Amino acid sequence: MTARTVIAHPDATTLAEATAARLLLRLIDAQSVHRPVHAALTGGTVGIATLAAVAASPLRHAVDWTGVHLWWGDERFLPAGDPERNETQGRAALIVHLPIPDRNVHPMPAADAPGIDSPEDSAAAYADELAAFAPTPDGAGSTDGAGSTDSAGSNGGDDAGPAVPHFDVVLLGMGPDGHVASLFPGNAALDAVDRTVVGVHGAPKPPAERVSLTFAAIEAADEVWLAVAGADKAAAAVRALGGDDLHRTPAAGALGRRRTLWLLDAAAAG
Repeated sequence: MTARTVIAHPDATTLAEATAARLLLRLIDAQSVHRPVHAALTGGTVGIATLAAVAASPLRHAVDWTGVHLWWGDERFLPAGDPERNETQGRAALIVHLPIPDRNVHPMPAADAPGIDSPEDSAAAYADELAAFAPTPDGAGSTDGAGSTDSAGSNGGDDAGPAVPHFDVVLLGMGPDGHVASLFPGNAALDAVDRTVVGVHGAPKPPAERVSLTFAAIEAADEVWLAVAGADKAAAAVRALGGDDLHRTPAAGALGRRRTLWLLDAAAAG
């Protein structure tokens, strides 16, 4: 795990635009050395503003979107198309504007999807989807989701690491309480270390039922970026950057294998 790097921007609008440009450059750079490229998206005010800025940027045309796979870090357990779902907002802000194949977009299963009756069902199905694109034992990344894995999110052997794609970047937001994805302070989902996706119950903000990547999946990414805006986030940012217990400030546990970026506006930087 690498040290955390903090970059502050003057306001939330600049933060979203700068993060969008940074994300596009990251995808372009990654495509110069390997394919496919995998990125996990986030919701929230800053997250969706960032996706909208990606859609508005001329730089998006430099990305070969047929070689990009988009995932989500968490989701509200609601029916497909619900305006509160991160997928719904992400599609409207970005995905409908991209020449990306439908098969490259990987939403978490909705509450009304066939065979999905609980957040745990959605989590298990998403773990299978992630595992299908995990690198093969020889280190090569699966390009078609044909990897041989089991449904528990393990790609065989304790040393193999979590069965997730080679995430080039996982983009996260953070709440005033320090939560990331749908991993909230004190919630049992924080301790789900034996899987890559977890069903969440009792979330302190509605809806109470959610689905989230676990820290095992997040920390397998090359880079983890936290885009955070607002004075109400400043105290949690200080705790997280100081290495607080993740049960109190979950954002403290969001670390990339090679790089961890905290992208803040001036208010959040305090």
